[in-house]
Amino acid sequence: MTDEYQAWEYRVQTVGSLWTGVKAGELETILNEWGLDGWEVVSTHIIENANKINVIAKRPVTERTRRRRSMP
Repeated sequence: MTDEYQAWEYRVQTVGSLWTGVKAGELETILNEWGLDGWEVVSTHIIENANKINVIAKRPVTERTRRRRSMP
């Protein structure tokens, strides 16, 4: 039996602004771009009194993503 496991990387982005809140179109664009890069949203967190949300996503670490992350 091997001790192999799936490694993950995570991403957190704050969306919205105090004055305009979270615009559905902006959020949809971000999520579609992330989806094309292999990210899956796993959670959101409302930032109270700020009209913002944190979007948390994950994707498997692969050779392709490992190389991209190591590039400046």
